[in-house]
Amino acid sequence: MRIDRELTAHDLQAFAAELDELGRRHRADLGKVDARYIRRLRSVIRVCTALGRGLLFFGWFPPTWLLGTMLLALGKILENMELGHNVMHGQYDWMNDPEFSGRTYEWDIAGPSDFWRHTHNHIHHTYTNVLGMDDDIGYGVVRLFPEQRWKPFYRWQPLWVTLQALLFQYSVAVQHLRLDKVYKGKMSTADLRPLLKVFMGKIGRQWFKDYLFFPALALLLGANAIAVLAGNAAANLLRNLWTFLIIFCGHFTERAAVFPREVVENESRGHWYLRQLQGSSNLKGGKLFHILSGNLSHQIEHHLYPDIPARRYAAMAVEVREIAQRYGQTYNCGRLGAQFTTVLRRIWIYRRPDIAMPSL
Repeated sequence: MRIDRELTAHDLQAFAAELDELGRRHRADLGKVDARYIRRLRSVIRVCTALGRGLLFFGWFPPTWLLGTMLLALGKILENMELGHNVMHGQYDWMNDPEFSGRTYEWDIAGPSDFWRHTHNHIHHTYTNVLGMDDDIGYGVVRLFPEQRWKPFYRWQPLWVTLQALLFQYSVAVQHLRLDKVYKGKMSTADLRPLLKVFMGKIGRQWFKDYLFFPALALLLGANAIAVLAGNAAANLLRNLWTFLIIFCGHFTERAAVFPREVVENESRGHWYLRQLQGSSNLKGGKLFHILSGNLSHQIEHHLYPDIPARRYAAMAVEVREIAQRYGQTYNCGRLGAQFTTVLRRIWIYRRPDIAMPSL
């Protein structure tokens, strides 16, 4: 559980000023090193993807198939996590390079980027962990906090979460459709139809590429089309599981807090910073782990500074932790295994009504 000091209005103003200054210093320092990093990352992704797809054409040999699948999965993970997600936050808009424009970037995943920019960048980052406003809390099918009103289908949420993990790119994509509103009569099918058209169009293009074009090309070249199809499916599955693992550790760990709607009324800059800090969870790890997680292992820093290049979060985290501790705030950080274990405990415990979560 969290033990945080209650901050006075003066404390909150000073707290915000220190965090503002940290962000200002890093924004002023943006330059060639950041641009070189993102361009090199793009090149690495292209190499991994090309090598992976090429090796899958020789997938009749199991070690080659495995290596090709892993390289393709790595390319997809890096593109989604460290490149696409961060670029779409506008972290590299200052470069004025259309290829890294946050407003137009389209990522290699089932969900259309415009959907993500609305549900994630706007809704989730604005109303982080505010019950009834942040749709990322349980994604509408999982009860993770006792403050969420219990519903009978939560009894089976270990099953729903398993399916969600396996199909994570689709569960994220469908979030923007707001099918719950359609079911409740708060959104018409006429309003849903254009969204569904965009949704199905993006999925169709992804399926065509991974499950038709490359297997057909393998067949034409005399390669094993089944091996290519299976490799593409396995790479997508690995990407789904990894992104699910990292994202569910972002706001659902034992020491992550949730908030009532009232907190956003006349919310000051200091209160907003405090909510991002208290509602987010970090993961310990090395440099490679942070890159593979898209630096969402620094979820706290990402929510404080979503528009600053994520490669800077590790350095910023040192100061953010010091500021948080000086103001008596819990800096929620732990190893992936430990943090995810608390998420699994939440999923298991809160499937039942009126159950408190015991502290570790």
